[in-house]
Amino acid sequence: MSNSSQSHTSTHRVGTTKPIDRGALVARHHVTLTEINPDKVLQVGNGEFAFGVDVTGLQTFYGNTMSQWGWHSCPLPQGQSVENFKFADWNTHGRNVGYATQSKGQETLFQWLRENPHRINLGRIVLRLAGKPVTLQDISRVHQELDLWRGGITSHYCLAGEPVQVETCCHPSRDLIAVRFSRPLAIGIAFPYGSPGVSGANWANDGAHQTTLALTEGRADFARQLDADHYAVSLAWAEKAIVTEESRHLFVMTPVREFVCAFAAKPQAGPLPTFAQVQAASAAHWQNFWTSGGAVDLSASKDPRWHELERRIVLSQYLTTIQCAGTLPPQESALFNNGWNGKFHLEMHWWHGVHFALWDRWRLLERSLDWYEDILPVARANAARQGYRGVRWPKMVGPDGHDAPSEVGPLLIWQQPHPIYYACLDYRLHPTRATLERWREIVLATAEFMASYAVYDQRTHGYVLGPPMKTVPENNDPGQTRNPAFELSYWRFGLRMAQWWREQLGLPRQMLWDEVLAGLAPLPQQDGVYLQQEGMTNTYTEMNWEHPSLIGPLGMLPGDGVDPATMRATLRRVMAEWQWDRCWGWDFPMMAMAAARNGEPSLAIDALLHPSPRNRFNEIGLSSGGPYPYFPSNGGLLTAIALMTAGWDGCPETDAPGFPPDGSWTVNWEGLKRLP
Repeated sequence: MSNSSQSHTSTHRVGTTKPIDRGALVARHHVTLTEINPDKVLQVGNGEFAFGVDVTGLQTFYGNTMSQWGWHSCPLPQGQSVENFKFADWNTHGRNVGYATQSKGQETLFQWLRENPHRINLGRIVLRLAGKPVTLQDISRVHQELDLWRGGITSHYCLAGEPVQVETCCHPSRDLIAVRFSRPLAIGIAFPYGSPGVSGANWANDGAHQTTLALTEGRADFARQLDADHYAVSLAWAEKAIVTEESRHLFVMTPVREFVCAFAAKPQAGPLPTFAQVQAASAAHWQNFWTSGGAVDLSASKDPRWHELERRIVLSQYLTTIQCAGTLPPQESALFNNGWNGKFHLEMHWWHGVHFALWDRWRLLERSLDWYEDILPVARANAARQGYRGVRWPKMVGPDGHDAPSEVGPLLIWQQPHPIYYACLDYRLHPTRATLERWREIVLATAEFMASYAVYDQRTHGYVLGPPMKTVPENNDPGQTRNPAFELSYWRFGLRMAQWWREQLGLPRQMLWDEVLAGLAPLPQQDGVYLQQEGMTNTYTEMNWEHPSLIGPLGMLPGDGVDPATMRATLRRVMAEWQWDRCWGWDFPMMAMAAARNGEPSLAIDALLHPSPRNRFNEIGLSSGGPYPYFPSNGGLLTAIALMTAGWDGCPETDAPGFPPDGSWTVNWEGLKRLP
């Protein structure tokens, strides 16, 4: 495995190596809002916890409080048992394999398993006025700013005609927010029941949960119980204030100039920090973040699109750090809301997190990788139940590792090689025996499954993938799908690297893995271009929507099994003929990576800034590329920029090989790593 990377200051077609003014780079893209809009929720957070605020600097009208640890399960409906769930049999080359794809006859249990456990909205902190909730009519002259350099939000507005300033920030290592008002104001804190819905909150079911208040001098501690789940909230302030329970689960504190509020899975002992301490910790954390790791400055470019691309890059770094850098793989809307019932999709983990390794922020990806080791027994049992060796990783899943039932998810396979890819990234950064041992079981058990999943076809005298299978685009018939291009290439990469891993551990090569590698079907093609899957001759006419994964083998991936000339022709045809308004946000950076690797840098830029409505990033950096907001777009953008800037193994030895060499782009960069 190549350990090549670049961490030096480098410029693209510029004669100096002037260090980037990172303060100026970030300041160019501070966010300013002047309207009330529930789709534009600024957030503070730390990867494990995020607090979204409306224009009041709190959650008076909208905004969620979400965490990686806050999960809830509703009681099983009466008469239902998880053990009674029935798997659907799918014919798999002459034997039946059970998948959790059938809801008929077990609709209630099927839906319960999809929705539980779900993340919970931990609570809402709101502004109060004269003993009543604040209304939209009470707010005017809004001016709100997100200071990216310090990680704080300052909200200016008039409340009932009187000017107010509110400062909001989050502690970098505690799930705690701090707020300061320019004058004493009243606040309320309200707690909902859990919900699998997008908000994560059920405000109507007051009798189904409990909130217990304990008051001491300058502090209120709330014990929360939702069925079998518990968490704790602590509110602290410096001045004298009165706390009352206005209604069930709603508590009002008045007046207060500043306060801190901590959320935790268990009650917290000891004093809470002050607002000043939290603000200082936040500022130090974010200044260290921006002055370390990778950076890209495009301001010397002649192409007028430079500012928009740089804006997306900077905002994506902030957003993925507060949303996608926790101890669990993130869900597609991360900690912004409870999309997909709060569960995360493992095939998307690559798109959420690989960029952290490439931008020299490995620890932000590493935090979520231990979870794979935690669920090894579940993944091993899943493979064994289906008659396979090794471990089969789930798709749509909560912290327990159990795959949620779905007509699609359990049939996907392209998340299987991901842990091998993460192990390779780890070793490129940390080429030690300890790294090899850390990943030993995960890499080898993953490859065991991959080799046993491939079936020897007596007709072709080779190994095939599927059926049944759902491919990356998910628009295929799983019972008829065979040999999709992307999965074939990723299978080759995974097994190749697993054999390399065995050799580094001093183990002999596994004969079956080599047999599968040598005999795996070629990537399907017709008329000089690749097809999405074997036999899909209408790839470019009727099936040219959803993810164009056929370009992924030499873009996202390094090209195992790829003929470069065929891929270049495929790339051009996909760009010209795909229905880009029916794609997803990470398809555009995937296209950019393929264009860069295939010697089409101008096309790479065009892909990243494609005008499709599925490729828009609003004022606060959130993407329209899927269920809103869609963070794989942000992570994918950062991965593509790393590849286009620092390059990839075997790339031309020029700076920023993925940017056009015509002088229109000047790329000053620091600290980025090459892709495999």
